[in-house]
Amino acid sequence: MRFRLWILASTLLLFAGPVSAAMVPFGTELDVRLTSEASSDKPSGQPVTGVVIAPVFVNGTPVIAAGTKVAGNTANAAPAVAATADTAEQPATLRIQFTKLEDGHGHSQALYCVLESVDNARESVDDSGLITGINQSQTIQARMDQGITKLASQYQGLSQILSAVKSAIVKPVEPAVDFKPGVEMKLKVTKAFDWSSPAGVPNVAAITPAEAVVQLVSRQPVQTVAENPPSPSDITNLIFIGSMEQLKAAFQEAGWSTSTERNRASEMETAKALIESRGYAEAPMSILYLDGAPPSLTFQKQNNTFEKRHHIRIWLRPQTFQGQPVWVGAATHDISIAFSKESGSFTHGIDPEIDKERAKVVNDMLFTGHVRGLALVDRTGLPSNPSNATGDKLITDGKIAVIEF
Repeated sequence: MRFRLWILASTLLLFAGPVSAAMVPFGTELDVRLTSEASSDKPSGQPVTGVVIAPVFVNGTPVIAAGTKVAGNTANAAPAVAATADTAEQPATLRIQFTKLEDGHGHSQALYCVLESVDNARESVDDSGLITGINQSQTIQARMDQGITKLASQYQGLSQILSAVKSAIVKPVEPAVDFKPGVEMKLKVTKAFDWSSPAGVPNVAAITPAEAVVQLVSRQPVQTVAENPPSPSDITNLIFIGSMEQLKAAFQEAGWSTSTERNRASEMETAKALIESRGYAEAPMSILYLDGAPPSLTFQKQNNTFEKRHHIRIWLRPQTFQGQPVWVGAATHDISIAFSKESGSFTHGIDPEIDKERAKVVNDMLFTGHVRGLALVDRTGLPSNPSNATGDKLITDGKIAVIEF
């Protein structure tokens, strides 16, 4: 079995020195995290701020550093309006317009961009960047209400009881477009501009000795196993070197939440989140095993829907690296949900391109400033045409990212 050690190209470029003046072309994408709230229930023109959370490259050269600030305002803000006998239902709308880019040294530049997508959101975004909220009439809760109403024609007493129980347990769906600080989104540049910023240089380097890193990777399993039925599942795509405290602190600072244990209480909360069309930041995960062991840690990042989330399972390994604990992770991005008749529960569907989720975790860890070393190791021995336990296809280059805190 042959392994190759790669230093992440983006890391070498990002930390090679100050960024010189460069043209940021049309179509360039910026990953941004909100640092202020944006809501359709507030008048248009509200100020909105954010920060770039991943370095932006043009032709392999860094042009905008992570940590660069963006600012702008809201527009087309309109609250949701329920349907009446004479008018159709109107979902909430909101536009977030970022118009300025600013580094940590006071240098600013006009920014011409459009909102392309909002991460893990229940809302839709059109080509012009307009965010449109959900239709309350199309939610699970609305369908429940319709069923109770139909029942009332024959069993009024029972329908009243069911309605009272639902009202006592479930909160009404909140239809507003309301993004809190921490919500992440992607912007697309609509007009090229020059950008020059003498950004600081984070101290992230290659992990040494390289031969020891390759040896460490060679000893790690490449695929997890589902609990029931026991079948091959997620591919391992990250290794962390550091203490549990360092690992927890980095994910917490990057905006990730821990996952609660799956039990009756968490399953009830999951059902309520689905009925109420909202997120559940501590939602449980199904158990996957690595060398027969359940995860030591689990983290996830949601927005305002349980249907979509970034999530990672992490296992403490018996090996150490230069005296430090070693952890192996399997990260995937949930992008849909459906009820499984086989398991009797809700099952997420994932983005098959799992290397994107590996990059997401790496960028989030880098953004915290806690990363000391970084490498990407090429490995062989992965199954051909892999899929997870629920049948989702897994597309990967087979490499594993190694992060040293």
